[in-house]
Amino acid sequence: MPDFQAWASAHQRRFEDDLRRLLPQPDAAPQRLHAAMRYSVLDGGKRVRPLLVFAAGELAGADIARTGIAAAAVELIHAYSLVHDDMPCMDNDVLRRGKPTCHVEYDEATALLVGDSLQSLAFQLLAEHRLNDDAARQLSMIKLLAAASGSRGMAGGQAIDLDSVGKQLSLPELEFMHIHKTGALIRASVLLGAQCGSPLDEKEMSSLDRFGKCVGLAFQVVDDVLDAEADTATLGKTAGKDAEQDKPTYVTLLGAQAAKRMAAELHREARDALGGFGEQAQRLRELADFIVLRKF
Repeated sequence: MPDFQAWASAHQRRFEDDLRRLLPQPDAAPQRLHAAMRYSVLDGGKRVRPLLVFAAGELAGADIARTGIAAAAVELIHAYSLVHDDMPCMDNDVLRRGKPTCHVEYDEATALLVGDSLQSLAFQLLAEHRLNDDAARQLSMIKLLAAASGSRGMAGGQAIDLDSVGKQLSLPELEFMHIHKTGALIRASVLLGAQCGSPLDEKEMSSLDRFGKCVGLAFQVVDDVLDAEADTATLGKTAGKDAEQDKPTYVTLLGAQAAKRMAAELHREARDALGGFGEQAQRLRELADFIVLRKF
């Protein structure tokens, strides 16, 4: 088995090729919109969510061609959320993945349409490619991503986030917000990857969901710490933005050291959730390590 870095790099390269093929080509009309879509998706980010799709797919014995489509759908939803989150009506940020945000590079109207178009394309991909031999299971996959993306998932979490500026949330309130804003799409990534393969029983799917929940929360805790302690060059986005906008975070609520301890505990719980899978879950364990052990 190749080491984790070799595995991740190989999947990232293949996935980038998939995205270049699946996104509208820049010479297709309307050219400016398609160029902005590609600008917002390609050549950036660690592709953590797609890697979770691939790792869960390997656990379930899925064909990589199928998990590649599911991974693309998840990444397109994630990219659309970043484009919209960065706009002046929300976080008003000018830097993302080390380059100007979409509305800065193009304009606000184009950025709005880029997000809309990436979201639509994600569901088009799930509908037009065979990801599971059982049509009912594939339909449930489309429903899963829709729920994770909407008002009961990512978009709802963002709404709570915007409404929480300047407020002091309790720990349960903060967790509720991030289970939706960040965690929902990470959990969906794990479950979609698994559903591209051989059927898993209810207990196994529950264990994967528990893993996704823990690693999704851990991802956000680590993000909060990095926003407080890392610099802009390291992050590829504006550092200190949460404090500047007076947003409640795990650092402001708990302090940096307690937040780091919380991330470590979530890391342990995530790995424990995979205990019944043996070596099949090795890549998921390594991804949990990667997510939580990013440099503080």
